[in-house]
Amino acid sequence: MKKYLAEMVGTMVLVLMGCGSAVFSGSVAGTVGAGTGTLGVALAFGLSVVAMAYAIGGISGCHINPAITLGVYLSGRMSGKDAGMYMVFQIIGAIIGSAILYALVSTGTHDGPTATGSNSFKEGMGVQAFIAEFVFTFIFVLVVLGATDPKKGAGNLAGLAIGLTLVLIHIVCIPITGTSVNPARSIGPAIFEGGIALQQLWLFIVAPLAGGALSAAVWKGLGCGKE
Repeated sequence: MKKYLAEMVGTMVLVLMGCGSAVFSGSVAGTVGAGTGTLGVALAFGLSVVAMAYAIGGISGCHINPAITLGVYLSGRMSGKDAGMYMVFQIIGAIIGSAILYALVSTGTHDGPTATGSNSFKEGMGVQAFIAEFVFTFIFVLVVLGATDPKKGAGNLAGLAIGLTLVLIHIVCIPITGTSVNPARSIGPAIFEGGIALQQLWLFIVAPLAGGALSAAVWKGLGCGKE
């Protein structure tokens, strides 16, 4: 069951990040990330695969694509049962990723302020900001846990995996909140900026911490490095 859940999580991330880059950063005028275009969206999808390969590759092989699963099955490297379950959970993951994007779009605009070092969100867009910071921190910490796992982690390449994942997260999240996914990163600038940054600071503490807690629970559920 763990490998099926891993495929679900991996496919969710692929859809959320790849499609999210097109939704929020592909062609939004007047925002940081505007003009990302084809190259940026392509990088977002590619980086999604890199990130998930390090996070869940040791658990499921990180197919996150029914076409890949079919090829592996036809090559005799997995059973028909596993192939079918992989595909089912990949579809579920894609639905979850799409639902998160829908929630982000339906609860706010695509042009969150990003001009200053502090994180903030437009009035009335707190739900959108919370969803973004919670989900993207969950993804980031999950990759950190996977890449640094002593048995199935990335070894010396863990830093590359983690850094590239953070780049990926920024591609999608900058137009929404400026991207925090790190309470310390938000507290420092907010203290100096004051005003609205301090008033909204609670969100950039609570949402990332909640996302990190969820990632720990999910990683334990996926096996936490056990053979």
